[in-house]
Amino acid sequence: MKLIEVPDDTVIRLRDRVAAELPAYLADLATLVGVDCGSYTKSGVDRVGRWTAAVFRELGASVEVHANAELGDTVVATLRGTGTGSVLVIGHLDTVFEPGTVAARPFRVEGGRAYGPGVSDMKSGLLAGVYALRAIRAAARPGPDGPSGVLPWLPLARLTFVANPDEEIGSPASTPLIRALSAGHDAALVLEGARANGDIVSARKGNLSLVLTVHGRAAHAGVEPEKGRNAILEAAHKTIALQSLNGRWPGVTCNVGVLRAGTRPNIVADEAVLEVDIRSPTRSALEAAEAAVGEIAAGSTVADTTCDVVRRGRHWPMERLPGTVALAEAAAALAGALGFELHDAATGGASDANTTAGEGLPTLDGLGPVGGLDHSPGEYVEVGSIADRVALLAGLLCSIDAG
Repeated sequence: MKLIEVPDDTVIRLRDRVAAELPAYLADLATLVGVDCGSYTKSGVDRVGRWTAAVFRELGASVEVHANAELGDTVVATLRGTGTGSVLVIGHLDTVFEPGTVAARPFRVEGGRAYGPGVSDMKSGLLAGVYALRAIRAAARPGPDGPSGVLPWLPLARLTFVANPDEEIGSPASTPLIRALSAGHDAALVLEGARANGDIVSARKGNLSLVLTVHGRAAHAGVEPEKGRNAILEAAHKTIALQSLNGRWPGVTCNVGVLRAGTRPNIVADEAVLEVDIRSPTRSALEAAEAAVGEIAAGSTVADTTCDVVRRGRHWPMERLPGTVALAEAAAALAGALGFELHDAATGGASDANTTAGEGLPTLDGLGPVGGLDHSPGEYVEVGSIADRVALLAGLLCSIDAG
């Protein structure tokens, strides 16, 4: 990947185009926020997906819809242009909210902020991708038409936009597709919202979701408890051992968040289930922590108990690779041209950026407008940040070359 310097006047022109379209942006934001589209509300997620597919077809993209019987469908739009770089852009269609949330907390703009379920995470980011491309198209100087299917205004060889239907539950359906697409691109830009302080994201901890099932032996707790093998007691020992992994490697956290066991107090429990979350800033430490969990599971304190481990999900860390540093520096330079200071930061939460970075693709995240209080009733987006942040994204798209 090589980065091309985008002239300051071009960046300003992009911002002016976005600012002129701000009323349309807010109208579209109201439309998208007005759909109940929690990850398990397939009808709502697909409604937002159909809207997204239609918008990208209007931009000249070819669109594929990857159907899913239970979760929402994944929408993949591909645009071909006149440059040499290839960029993977990822936004998500789903939110964390249950049906009925839209009626309880409808979209509104008040005091310079837009509110509503999913307004920051990530309807505003999804729209940032659309309006960045519209700004590039509108700001392009007239040129000759390219071959059929090639957009003369797009300064990239290819832009692939993935509208992910299941990010809020760990992207179980879309991750294999995102992983496969990563190999054919020079960089990935992910449209989660900028942090509340304006930072973009250059590193994310990886996460590992494990389920440990302890098997014991049932017995009558009053008549012959000695014949039992208490799975709850063994699970308690394992909980203490798992919690002791916190801090064993720099930045690594381990949390036993759920422990389910037992049916009645007069029965020695024969099974206990622990749900465990592990986070790590580096791949090597995440691998070491998983191996340590395996050792804890293999051993036992209560005789004749056993333990199975199932990996329910894993995202490799988004590490601050050299290519990511270069993207962050380019973003800071573009922000300077737009008149604001920009910093990049690390965060503990995972996103689709973990998937692309885990494939070795230079990745930058947090490229949506500035917002905060995600997943809560107070979730908001700073309306005044929209034009600058969409122009920043457009400038980044214009700067990426195959090298």
